[in-house]
Amino acid sequence: MRVLKPVFYSAMAITTLVGCSSVSKMAVPSGVNTVITIPAKKGPLTTFQKDNWQHLDLATDSIPGMSVDKAYTFLKGKKNIEVIVGVVDSGTDLKHEDLTDVAWVNKKEIAGNGIDDDKNGYVDDINGWNFLGKSYKEHLEYERILMKPSITDTETLAEVKKYYQKKIDAAKKAKENLLNNKTRYEQMLQTTKIADEKFIKHFNKNNYTKEEVLALNNNDLKKYIEFSKQLFSYGLPNLKVAKKELKTAIKSVINNLERNKKLVNGDNLKTDYRTIVGDNAYDINDKPGSGDGNTGHSKKDEAHGSHVSGIIGATRNNSKGMNGVANNVKIMAVRSVSDGDEYDKDVALGIRYAVDNGAKVINTSFGKAFSPNKEWVYDALKYAAKKDVLIVNAAGNDGKNIDIEKTFPNDAPDLVNEISDNVLTLGAMSANYDENLPASFSNYGKINVDVFAPGVQVHSTTPDNEYQKLSGTSMAAPSAAGVAALVRSYYPQLSASQVKHILMNSGTKIDLMVTKPGSKSRTNPKGELVPFSSLSVSGRVVNAYNAVKMADRMVNGRK
Repeated sequence: MRVLKPVFYSAMAITTLVGCSSVSKMAVPSGVNTVITIPAKKGPLTTFQKDNWQHLDLATDSIPGMSVDKAYTFLKGKKNIEVIVGVVDSGTDLKHEDLTDVAWVNKKEIAGNGIDDDKNGYVDDINGWNFLGKSYKEHLEYERILMKPSITDTETLAEVKKYYQKKIDAAKKAKENLLNNKTRYEQMLQTTKIADEKFIKHFNKNNYTKEEVLALNNNDLKKYIEFSKQLFSYGLPNLKVAKKELKTAIKSVINNLERNKKLVNGDNLKTDYRTIVGDNAYDINDKPGSGDGNTGHSKKDEAHGSHVSGIIGATRNNSKGMNGVANNVKIMAVRSVSDGDEYDKDVALGIRYAVDNGAKVINTSFGKAFSPNKEWVYDALKYAAKKDVLIVNAAGNDGKNIDIEKTFPNDAPDLVNEISDNVLTLGAMSANYDENLPASFSNYGKINVDVFAPGVQVHSTTPDNEYQKLSGTSMAAPSAAGVAALVRSYYPQLSASQVKHILMNSGTKIDLMVTKPGSKSRTNPKGELVPFSSLSVSGRVVNAYNAVKMADRMVNGRK
């Protein structure tokens, strides 16, 4: 599954026309079972609400955010400490205007002198480490397994071959539909360009508004007004954004067509992308060399790590862009995931690097279906637990029950028994307080998904001082990681395990019948309704205000 690809909702809409003190052994209190019963918010969200919904409060705003602003009201006047958050991900643009002030700096290292000053095994690791060097493309794990003739696990190999054949069959079947979509998007783009030109001429200005178009009553422009209404119904704010989204959709279709062609022809198995890194990916002791390793900065189109980092800790209240969840964090960029499935080695080494260099929370927004060296990752998770580090992990974007179907990384090899109590797994939720609360793409599981958090159209940082709304459990994990960092900042006495259970037990309890993710189909367009409580261990959504209140009670004994 690789870096959990964010879901571009506009394009999708178009497509569909332990602890270190005496409190370390304290039990985490159970959460309040009071259910907030309010009607679903009616009408569209305002621009402010769209940009900040994950921070808003269900009771006061009728939007099921994490009550972050309310949490800061409670924390006002309280002291806190700096918390380092490791972002094991793709590259992160730490020069971004909203991230530069929160970039972790290794003060034990002298930049650019070619010496491992702090003797941690990594030369000039100033802001983190890039385990991938100049590599930006990788195979999916099942492809690597097929390419590796030395694999001895015959059961896994048989499963992979079956999986591969399904992929080929699906690629062949998808070709006609993709070509039709490409034609349709191109026609829509052409009409959008013409409509934009006509409206510019009519209004005699470039920056006309959606409201002005909707208010038009002009027979000569009737065709373009009706077409624009259709685009606006997808949530697009204006025709300029529509053009951008359509170009993105066309590019995505072309990429899918090319990818499927390579898949069917077997071309995807002919190139070894790892060569450029210069190490043996199947030797945990062969660490990638220095040189390109230290910055972790991303390319222009490698936005995932930057977006995740902004959700966690973009500088708050600086009159730029957006606010992260946590207000006293440093983001450590650990680049371990390129465009393709991550190697188990890079994940394991990335986690260990973040732990060894002071991270108290690590975000892991990636995943895949097969993991040939999963024991390395399990050992890294246990190492993090031993060092009292919380791992906040994305559940995945396949709309599947991960109590039945494995996704990696996970903390339960048998899908039942956890190897450690320091991994928090997140499902993704939307701003809709109704049957559409869980994201349609989110993985779920009463055993293996701990809690849900905002993960649909979340506004955050992207490279080169830009911002974008992305969707995925990749966004839900850093939403929760930000809350975890907030708790660890103000209540450092609490252990990683305690913070995990605080986020689970203090979350807002949801008593709704919701559409089970992945259940909608052509024959069942409404999907299957299930209790929200059946989708995760806690049946709750992360709530920062409740979390800091519970932490405060545990540390200070306050009611």
